[in-house]
Amino acid sequence: QLQLVESGGGLVQPGGSLNLSCVGFGYTLDYYAVGWFRSAPGRDREGVSCISASGDNAYYADSVKGRFTISRDNAKNAVYVQMNNLKPEDTGIYYCAAPCETDYAPTYGYWGQGAQVTVSS
Repeated sequence: QLQLVESGGGLVQPGGSLNLSCVGFGYTLDYYAVGWFRSAPGRDREGVSCISASGDNAYYADSVKGRFTISRDNAKNAVYVQMNNLKPEDTGIYYCAAPCETDYAPTYGYWGQGAQVTVSS
């Protein structure tokens, strides 16, 4: 059974950066596209980014294009998202999930427990 564990969240000022990690336990991530999703009070859950199993292709929501970069290291069974120039509207709980396709991940898939990201001065 695959378990996903996120880390790297925290409080950062507007314009700052954070790097979130998602590590898989119990099974390899090699065969899965893995994505990042975020939720915030009063807003629908948003698909932020999704990287293919090979790492050759990536999807980004328009709201984060040019600021976020998703990557994966299959040797470490991990997927990352580097978040730069953070804005207050990026605040939320960030989840990694597998599998994914663009901005979608099925609820019956694998989901992490979430990492809180707060962007505030």
